[in-house]
Amino acid sequence: MKRRDFVRLLSLGAVVSCPLCKAAAAAETAPGGDAHGASTAAPAGEKAAAHGAGHWSYEGEGAPERWSELSGEYKACGAGSQQSPLNLDSHVPSLLNDMAVSWMPAPFEVANNGHTIQANATPGSWTDLGGKRFELLQFHFHHPSEHQVDGRPYSMEVHFVHKSAEGGLAVLGVFLTPGAEHAELAKVWSRMPPQAGQKAPTTGPVDVRLMLPASRACYRYEGSLTTPPCSEIVDWVVFRDPIEVSAGQIAQFARLYPANARPVQPHHRRFILGNF
Repeated sequence: MKRRDFVRLLSLGAVVSCPLCKAAAAAETAPGGDAHGASTAAPAGEKAAAHGAGHWSYEGEGAPERWSELSGEYKACGAGSQQSPLNLDSHVPSLLNDMAVSWMPAPFEVANNGHTIQANATPGSWTDLGGKRFELLQFHFHHPSEHQVDGRPYSMEVHFVHKSAEGGLAVLGVFLTPGAEHAELAKVWSRMPPQAGQKAPTTGPVDVRLMLPASRACYRYEGSLTTPPCSEIVDWVVFRDPIEVSAGQIAQFARLYPANARPVQPHHRRFILGNF
């Protein structure tokens, strides 16, 4: 273990044992498997946008394995050592309790950006990690989930993207699994633009606090954006417990984006902390 990593773990209240350190420092993620409540076959559907050669995408010439070749600005996608997402197959037990989420019900602008459905926030919501404040910028969706647990994805994952005054990012990830219809998600889905480049405001406030699980049990690690340029400037918080959304809500998104998840990346001796 590098001294810098050990000092950081101690500062975060981690309880470190050698067997767990070895597991968390595994160089490769575990192989994939059946999904957590997800169909392994993505629903068929038309793509929301067709991109020309050289543009990044999730398949074909612009697929994730080629992102680093598409632009000099994307080199980190292939050469980086702290890339995301990860397979959350182990964690170092931690006493972390330094996160505060202060989100307010507010209207959002729902956009189809050609890669996902993204809801752009109005100012006023933020998250505090370790005494640093990050303002909520937007949240967006992936099908299936990008992070995996023990080698298996969930049906979907939503990422709440925050930015600090210094330019660092904090992203809160929540897994979505089939169950009851989610009323707050329905407010976003009702304004979901079918074509890339289209935007539509929500008809009223969306209470994104209801899109978090009841438990604050979570994984924490240092990583990157999961899309180009794959910048390694992200403090990741991935909640252990999923929230329920209906199978119809999952299918509605999948008709636009059947598969928009980057494959899991190598750990490269990083430590995944868990407060559970």
